[in-house]
Parts: sequence; C-alpha cells; structure tokens
Amino acid sequence: MPQESKGWTRDEMAARAAQELQDGYYVNLGIGIPTLVANHIPEGMQVTLQSENGMLGIGPFPYEGEEDADLINAGKQTISELPHSAYFDSATSFSMIRGGHIDLTVLGAMEVAENGDIANWMIPGKMVKGMGGAMDLVAGVKKIIVVMEHTSKHGDPKFIPHCTLPLTGTNVVDMIITDLAVFQRPNHDLPFRLVELAPGVSAEEVAAKTTAHYLS
Repeated sequence: MPQESKGWTRDEMAARAAQELQDGYYVNLGIGIPTLVANHIPEGMQVTLQSENGMLGIGPFPYEGEEDADLINAGKQTISELPHSAYFDSATSFSMIRGGHIDLTVLGAMEVAENGDIANWMIPGKMVKGMGGAMDLVAGVKKIIVVMEHTSKHGDPKFIPHCTLPLTGTNVVDMIITDLAVFQRPNHDLPFRLVELAPGVSAEEVAAKTTAHYLS
C-alpha cells in the first residue's frame, strides 16, 4: 500500500491560519499560500480583506472567463469586488496599515528567527521587484502570522536561531504555521512554543528539522 502523506498541504496550512480569524477583523493576506486563507473564512463570519494596492473588501477569485484585468490584489492576481468594496490610493492604504487599523496579516517567509524576526522580501543576488508592503505590515498590524514550508527546497530549516537574509522586521511574528507544526507565543518577550502537530508528524521530526529554540 502507498505510504500516507504526512503534514499539511498548502491549502490545509491556509485553513489552519483561517482558524485565527475573528468576526469583524480587517485582514491583509500576503502573496502565495496566504491568499488561500480567503477560501477558508468560516461561514457566517464577517471578515474584511484589505490589499495594500488600494482595496478594502476583496471578493473571491473570479471564475475563468469572468476576470477583470483592472481588479488585482497586491500579488497581481485577478480578484472580484463586493457590493461594499472601497478603492483608495496607496497613501490611504498605508495609513490604514501604519495606523494600526488592520487586525491581522498572514505572510509567507523565507526565514523566521526564534526571537520573532522575519526575512521575507529578498534573497541577495536574485531579482527583486520591490519590498512591497511587508515592512509596513509587520510594523503596523496587530497580529502577525507566518505561513511557510518548514524547510527550504534544499531541506534547510526555515525556523532558525537568527535570520541570515535581509530582515523585514525584528521581533514581530506572533505565530508560525508550517506544513509540519504550529508555533505560537503569547507576547514578544516570551519564546515560541510548539502548540500543534500536523497529522502524521511527530515532535521528534519537528525538532530534527528546526534549529530555533522553542518550548514544547
């Protein structure tokens, strides 16, 4: 019999992040896996999605053939609008973010350090289109959740003692969701704790693929 796959898929990681949403939240979703969180907003819960390129109230991804090239999110994916959607310039958008009006952001990352530092905007030597809104998001949003693969494509840990890539923010991450586990800390003065294992994943496997210090 084929061996059952272990851990969460990208969609299941997004679904786990969606469990952290609360009614009435204003939420910013980063590029990649975080965009999938929009598909898992609990039924009956009112959550307003914000995109830093100037849109509040993002609808679902459009069906094929119904795309509007003028309606895109910050990741340049075509999206749809809702009856209450609002549009504004970048200055207003970043005033919302910097002013602390966004309750939660879900971001991807290349590295997260054990003290909550995050590196997610560039790899030296590779083409970078720009830092986008990541630095403002991690500085201005009330709660920061990182959703990422537990290891790189080369098998290197991504939850590590100190970030080696250029930083996006220091001591800002509140929760880390990977394909193997969930780490959380109650405040920025305390260490992360392993609070959940993905199906089929052992604490020993997580420890073997993590170089950051954490509580279990």
